[in-house]
Amino acid sequence: MHVPIVVLGGGPGGYAAAFLAADEGHEVVIVESEPKLGGTCLLRGCIPSKALLHVAKVIEEAHQLTSGWGVEFGAPKIDINKVRARKEKVIETLTGGLGQLAKRRNVKVIRARGRFENSTTLILEGSDPSIPEGGKLTYDYCVLATGSTPAMPPSFQIGSDRVMDSTGALNLADIPGKLLVIGGGYIGLEMGTVYAHLGSEVSVVEWTDTLLPGADRDLVAPLQRRLKQLFDHRIFLNTKVGSVAEVDNQVEVTFEGPGKFGHERFDRVLVSVGRRPASRGIGLENTKVQVNERGFVGCDKQQRTADPHILAIGDIAGEPMLAHKASHEAKVAIEVILGRNVSFDKQAIPAVVFTDPEIAWAGLTEDRAKKEGIAVDVEVYPWAASGRAQALGCTDGLTKWLVDPKTHRVLGCGIVGSGAGELIAEAVLAIEMGCEVRDLTESIHPHPTLSETLMNAGEVHFGTATEIYKPKKQSH
Repeated sequence: MHVPIVVLGGGPGGYAAAFLAADEGHEVVIVESEPKLGGTCLLRGCIPSKALLHVAKVIEEAHQLTSGWGVEFGAPKIDINKVRARKEKVIETLTGGLGQLAKRRNVKVIRARGRFENSTTLILEGSDPSIPEGGKLTYDYCVLATGSTPAMPPSFQIGSDRVMDSTGALNLADIPGKLLVIGGGYIGLEMGTVYAHLGSEVSVVEWTDTLLPGADRDLVAPLQRRLKQLFDHRIFLNTKVGSVAEVDNQVEVTFEGPGKFGHERFDRVLVSVGRRPASRGIGLENTKVQVNERGFVGCDKQQRTADPHILAIGDIAGEPMLAHKASHEAKVAIEVILGRNVSFDKQAIPAVVFTDPEIAWAGLTEDRAKKEGIAVDVEVYPWAASGRAQALGCTDGLTKWLVDPKTHRVLGCGIVGSGAGELIAEAVLAIEMGCEVRDLTESIHPHPTLSETLMNAGEVHFGTATEIYKPKKQSH
């Protein structure tokens, strides 16, 4: 079989690439080893985790009403089978929709594992009845979109399902009495939040001195305070895990750190220490594609690799490893194949941590500005001054802009608080358009909403924020 364009991988980058190629009138095939389209994001990542985080948030909001608003609820009764079934229904609905969209666009989906024989040939390995024995697929262009997999250090691979990666955690086999999360990144904290609200006693161990090492400290601080309460102060920083072993149907873990030393047993352990690109074992050595020491495929801003027949998108093409980055890179790759002069040159790729409170940022961060010596004005608006935040009981949040002191253009934004992931989109648009702070302050925002805090933080720059008193900075 020969096709002009083949997409290897059916995740958010892969199906976006295939659908655009089809919409442009080109024959395209997706080669996907999973039974359904959607990739890690839909099948065992973004979507199921956010469905479970919604359950956790409702439980937390009910608790807040009981503790502070005089509304009484009984303790939640968790039917883990029904929770799991609801999560699976969400996945089934979305994957079914993708399957129908592929059919309507005449995008052929081959259920197989693709391995490169050379730069223009894929060997198809799988049980798809449409694949003849020893089947091969040749192409003019291949969009490489194989994504990533959870990293599992060898020392944690003890052959027990009680030691889980993020996929195992999302399967919800049970609600463990005691759960240890190894890693203080966003995946570990999100899943720790879910299990804590479902009833587990959750502990977190992180070898660095902070949670969420990639985010600004002032954004992390409100979340860290909340998680200390939720996890009953069982957050251990600057602490390493020495060994892991299964003992008497539990996992015995040894710790080495100032706040946690010795050993303790847990019912389950979630290893959440990052992800690695899925570039091994797919025959890239038989092409001209260059792979670095971390497993990422080298490509330029047009998603072209060193092999003229292969373009790369998504997690395999480099950090940040985010689904929305993959889908935008997919559009660039297909348009490049079609001969258009485009490139992936974004000023602001938003990142969101869907904990409670949520954390979101886009563009330049304060930490990066300090490290690189970039002069910025940091304008912070505390949510304690927001009427909407007061009404919602989420006054520990904040919104901040990073502003060029000479041009007054907004270079970055950070938000921590309820719905931060929704609010950050306005900041992305402002940064990409090169807006000045006054563009934000002169745009009327609805009252009372949390979106006002983006305008209010801009007003701080001019010393004109109504609800707080912060005089304008004196220029020198």
